[in-house]
Amino acid sequence: MGRYLRFLIPLAIFAVIAAFLFKGLDMNPREIPSPLIGKQVPEFSLPSLRDPAVMISDKDLRGKVYLLNVWATWCVSCRAEHKTLVQLSRMDQVEIYGLNWKDDRAGALTWLQQLGDPYMANIFDKKGRTAIDLGVYGAPETFVVDANGIIRYKYAGPLSIELIREQILPLVKKLKQGGGV
Repeated sequence: MGRYLRFLIPLAIFAVIAAFLFKGLDMNPREIPSPLIGKQVPEFSLPSLRDPAVMISDKDLRGKVYLLNVWATWCVSCRAEHKTLVQLSRMDQVEIYGLNWKDDRAGALTWLQQLGDPYMANIFDKKGRTAIDLGVYGAPETFVVDANGIIRYKYAGPLSIELIREQILPLVKKLKQGGGV
């Protein structure tokens, strides 16, 4: 019996690992479950990108359903996503706030001037501390936040108009009507 256990234990361990890997094939890497979903946006108070004397905090954004989009000028995917954000802002269905992450202020302002500014306001996260608190590991990342400041959805990667129409806007509408998730 001992001889068989010597072979069965490694085989059982291999089967468990293989099952986890197989399950991972069905998952979308863009839809990374965030431990912050269902939790309050982390507290922050940072300067506005446009005016360093104006501070923006998490409390300033309460009372409205909004998107928080993490972006930077050094991010190639952010450039690809930007046109979609401008298009979304023109739909006038949800306010978009930017979190400019570890960027150059002048470069970011030039970017917005040249490509359009879809944001109600931009929070300037020069050191990246707030992005870390949000669990950001790359840009772009977008969060849907409800009127109570609770994160309801996170998407890693550039938004597409299809994703916005099929997932984000229906969720925003539900949240605006007072529906939970």
